[in-house]
Amino acid sequence: MMAWAEDQGVKSDSIVTLMGDPYGDLTAALDMELTHVGPKSVGIVGRCKRFALYLENGVVRIVRVAESEDDPAGDEKPEVTLADAMIEAIKALQFKNEL
Repeated sequence: MMAWAEDQGVKSDSIVTLMGDPYGDLTAALDMELTHVGPKSVGIVGRCKRFALYLENGVVRIVRVAESEDDPAGDEKPEVTLADAMIEAIKALQFKNEL
């Protein structure tokens, strides 16, 4: 994960933390395993869906999953999980909380 963080320019004092899930425990706990037959048919077992979470004080406030019937892995249409979409969702949540 350190090599990935370095490659992505994530500094050690960043608010961003990159974490691995080598045994799929978190993936299973979040119910985010990609169960579509496509990846399994080529030997990819236990792959995690492409998703983004926003938490406040340990409480999940926003969940975004990039998947569709024609793109179950979300590889072709990841936009809902990217930073810009998450920032907009967080802003909308904060605005809603201010009302």
